Amino acid sequence: MSVQVENLEKNMAKLTIELPAEELEKAMQAAYMKEKNKISIPGFRKGKVPRQMIEKMYGPEIFFEDAANALISQSYPKAVDESGIEIVSRPDIDITQIEKGKAFIYTAEVAVKPEVTLGEYKGITVTKVDTAVTEDELQDAVAKERESNARTVTVEDRAIEDGDTAVIDFEGFVDGTAFEGGKGENHSLVIGSHSFIDNFEEQLIGKNTGDELEVNVTFPEEYHAPELAGRPAVFKVKINEIKMEELPELDDEFAQDVSEFDTLEEYKEDVKKNLAERKAADARRTQEDEAVQKIVENSQMEIPEAMVNTQAESMIDDFANRIAQQGLSLEQYAQFTGTTVEQMLDQMKPDALKRIQSGLVLEAIAVKEDIQVSEEDVEAEIGKMAEMYGMEADKMKEWLGDSEKENLKKDIAVQKAVELIMEHVEEKDAE
Repeated sequence: MSVQVENLEKNMAKLTIELPAEELEKAMQAAYMKEKNKISIPGFRKGKVPRQMIEKMYGPEIFFEDAANALISQSYPKAVDESGIEIVSRPDIDITQIEKGKAFIYTAEVAVKPEVTLGEYKGITVTKVDTAVTEDELQDAVAKERESNARTVTVEDRAIEDGDTAVIDFEGFVDGTAFEGGKGENHSLVIGSHSFIDNFEEQLIGKNTGDELEVNVTFPEEYHAPELAGRPAVFKVKINEIKMEELPELDDEFAQDVSEFDTLEEYKEDVKKNLAERKAADARRTQEDEAVQKIVENSQMEIPEAMVNTQAESMIDDFANRIAQQGLSLEQYAQFTGTTVEQMLDQMKPDALKRIQSGLVLEAIAVKEDIQVSEEDVEAEIGKMAEMYGMEADKMKEWLGDSEKENLKKDIAVQKAVELIMEHVEEKDAE
């Protein structure tokens, strides 16, 4: 295999990769072995047609696609190593020669990691962030904990109020005819949640357990079922049960139930302490982002579009993996949100560019400051990762390959660069 590198404009490069004719022949033979059971020619049993006969009838091109795919997947990673350049995008592959008995030649156009000319990165001014915990913030946090510990009780002595849960049977009719999907039994409906159309929920307020009533609504013009869109409907409703959330008393017993503390005051002090730590961490991240963004603005670098596209694709892959855990595909998400995967990619490109720029300047600072990462640093980071995933540190270490460990070292060096920047920032009050 031979690899030639041609430097292009805007941090792009073209690799020309040539493989000998013998490699192409082997790949074509492998393609034949893979496909021969699918090819029928009169006079031959399936799977017994000689390759020469197939090529005579259909031309050798019949095996080119499979052979090319196999050769590219095998040779490209080796070509990248041999090229000696740091590639930061997926390749744009173009086959320039594929002919039986001749060398197989293809090109790969790629983005090359840009060089960074650093501007000033020490003494950066950042906006001062108030991290004091207000009384309202404390009360809100305690109220949320109180709500999460509420118990559901059945209401028997009053009518439905806003915020209650009504357990109902219902059936919907349009022009006197029941419609598909408009019927339910013992459905729990939170009044005020607006999970039912129009003013359905409001019409249940003031009704009692056992009441039967008719609820008049109009479907929205943009309703997902076209046959119902914009049409008036009548729902026959029976109220089977009324439920409400009963909040626990805010006292020492509540504190003992939800925490390790004996008194409400001790519990509140701990909540306040945790809020202060969280606000301080948030403020630190905000200031880090501001400082790094200013360093990016002070620095010079030319980011190839292919690099941004690759980063955006990586981000959308991560997003797809997250929503897949909820049983949703990327295509379904796009459909539900009225967008397309292509539009989502375009929307992610500004953030992708920002991530790239931030990463490049931090890596450049780490190099310029000769930031070293010790084995102890790596061990500590592996320990944190193991704890996060509930694993033994030694087991996590075994799972990490050499490339993962190198990436881990780079990440640690970048974090140390951030710490260096923050040691030298100057705070100013918000304008």
